[in-house]
Formats: sequence, C-alpha cells, structure tokens
Amino acid sequence: MIDIKSLENEEFASAYKQCLKNRGADVELVDRILELNKSRKQAIQEFETRKAEQNKVGQEIAKLKKSGEDASQLLSEMQQLAQKTKDFENQAAEVQEKVNLLLSSIPNMCHPSVPVGKSEEDNVLVRSVGNQREFSFKPKEHIELGENLGLLDFERAGKVSGARFSFLRGSLARLERALAQFMLESHVEQNGYQEIIPPYIVNSSSLFGTGNFPKFKDDVFHLEGTDYHLIPTAEVPLTNFYGGETLKEEDLPQKFVALSPCFRSEAGSYGKDTKGLIRQHQFHKVEMMVFSHPDQSYELHDQLTGHAEKILQDLELPYRVMALCTGDISFGAAKCYDIEVWLPGQNAYREISSCSNFEDFQARRANIRFKENAPKSKPRYVHTLNGSGLAVGRTLIAVMENYQKEDGTIEIPKALQKYMGGQSHLA
Repeated sequence: MIDIKSLENEEFASAYKQCLKNRGADVELVDRILELNKSRKQAIQEFETRKAEQNKVGQEIAKLKKSGEDASQLLSEMQQLAQKTKDFENQAAEVQEKVNLLLSSIPNMCHPSVPVGKSEEDNVLVRSVGNQREFSFKPKEHIELGENLGLLDFERAGKVSGARFSFLRGSLARLERALAQFMLESHVEQNGYQEIIPPYIVNSSSLFGTGNFPKFKDDVFHLEGTDYHLIPTAEVPLTNFYGGETLKEEDLPQKFVALSPCFRSEAGSYGKDTKGLIRQHQFHKVEMMVFSHPDQSYELHDQLTGHAEKILQDLELPYRVMALCTGDISFGAAKCYDIEVWLPGQNAYREISSCSNFEDFQARRANIRFKENAPKSKPRYVHTLNGSGLAVGRTLIAVMENYQKEDGTIEIPKALQKYMGGQSHLA
C-alpha cells in the first residue's frame, strides 16, 4: 500500500501520478485520496477542538457542583458538545475508511528502472539462455504427447470436475513429483531457503496483505459461508507468516520456499489457453519468498531470479528473461522479471516464473516491520520479494516438448533421473 504521508509530498505525488499514467491507471485517484484525507484531518481537528471544549466545561461543572451551585445550564451545554464531538469522531472514521479503501485499490510505485510501455509487447529482453533444440520432425504439443502415451487425461477430468482440470497418470505423475522434489532440494540445499508447508486455505486479511483483496477478489475460490479462501499461490500464506510482527535487523534476510497446490478461478481469461496444462484451475508451484532489509532487496531480487533460472539451466531448457514494462507489471510489484521457457510444440516462449520485488507495498498492508540496531531507531517496513521456482506443471510441459522423440516417447532430463528410479524415458 502507498503511504499517505508520501502522497502528501508534492514531489512524490507528481512522480506517482506519472507512474499511474505509465501503468494505464486512473491518475485522478491521487487527487481524490488527498481531498478525502484533507477532509479527514479537518474532521479530526474539529473533534479535538470539541473534545477540549467538552473537557473544559466538565471542569467548570465539577467546580460548580463542589461549591453547591446550579450546573444545569452547563450540563445541557455539555450534552450538546458531547453530541458534536461524537459526530466529528464518526465523520473522521467514515472518511478514514474511504481513504483506506482508495489506498488499497491503487498499485505500487514502479522502480525507476522499469521500462515504460503499454503491454507485454513492450517488455524488454534482458537475456536469452540456452539453444533451442533442432528437430528432424515437427514437434508435438504436450497435449498430444501425453494423450498418445495414455498418461494425460483431460476428458475424464472434465467428467469429474469440469474444464481446466486434468489427470496425470503413471510415470507422468511421477515426473511431476520428481520435478517438485528436484526444485525443493535445489532451493534448500544450494540456495539456503527454509522449506515450509503452508496452509492451503487462508482468510481475507491474508489476501489483503498480499494485494489480492479487494481488487482481485474474483480471481480467488471462496468457501461459501466462511471467511476462508483457497490460496492462488503459496505467496499468500508465506508473506503473511510475519503479519503484524516486528523482526530484528539481524533476522534479515529470511528466505522461505514452499511447494503447494494453487487454485485460480481464471476470471477474465475465458477463451485463453483453454486446452492443455498451461492455464488450469488447479496446479502445483514451488514458491520462493524473501523478507529483506530495504537496502538489500534489489540485490536479493537478482539472486532470487537467478535461483529460478538455475532450475532451467540444470534441466537444460532454453529460456529468456524479460523485464516487465509499466503496462504489464503486476499491481503490487515495484519491479518484475518474467522468465519464459521455450516450448517447441507451440513454437513460442511461455511464462514459467515471475520474480518480483514489492519493496514495502505488501509489508505495509500486512504490517511487517523490523527494528534496526541503531540507538533510538524507529521500526521500518521490510521489503518482500517472491518468485516461482518454478511452476511445476509448466516445467513439466517444457520437459515433455523439449525432450520428445520422433516415436512419441519423451526423454527424462539427467537431473531428474535419480528421482525416477533411474528411468530414462517416458514411453
């Protein structure tokens, strides 16, 4: 969430308006927020003035009663003052609620290095890694490969659940499990993350903390009659792990990793990627999460991105890293790199990880701070970072399509064979 005190600074407000313009968002919201905040301050000032008058009259009433004099007129005046005081207090609270609602609906300030653009077409290539495989035949998409092997079943999943679900069978199910295990072990043993198994059901407060609520409420599955919701990503429970807490400076950075199912309604994506495993209502993802000192967050952002890339390098999958532009970056991110893996069956790069630095945007919403060791220092908000390390289902797609053979079998990458009991091919 953007700090209202920052918005009151003309220089910041001007820069933030330009950021909103670059994002394609409503610039007038800033002026609306500032107008409401001015009204809130006026109501608070009126409340404090009436409260002071009320206290003064109360003291005079006490003196009259102590001396045995009639205080009925002042008591009547006190009642009127008490009502006016209450009215201004309620007015201030109502305006504060409106300010908070608007503040929660505006996006993060983009880092100066974020390229300006209107859509994903304006994202900037940072680097390409690996060579695209050359095939002596036309490569198939993962859907055809999996169905031909009898290991991928969308028809029966549609019968059981509906569209955008699947059954993985036999060695393909094991391959997905192997990928998840490989990713977790890499991040824990090589990159120093602490593994966590988080709750898969969270409350509204947690989704507010990450910026999913209230703006993206339609993207989440809700449990009717409760304040429970299925997680769209492990980012939600991991980010809120320290919600409302103040850490010590020496506790930073803290790095978590979690494998979890993810549940998404895919609201607004109807007609897009309706076939296959690319965009499902349920999928698995390994999520990396970092709580950082503000002075270290961009260094750690680059490290986190590198950790996601290393998985693809070890699997020998070609990919590219894109710096997202202002028109494509997510609501809460100050800066984001998308990692896109090459899928020969689609003849296209597809996103497999987003690595974001939120700076203190989420920390303000979830109230996560740290205390510096310097004398008399005040608590500051941490910076939060996260990234997919990686989306397991999409990595499975990439393995299937990049390692396919002309006879329809699929080679298992060397890095995964020890998790597959030495099996070298899916057939």
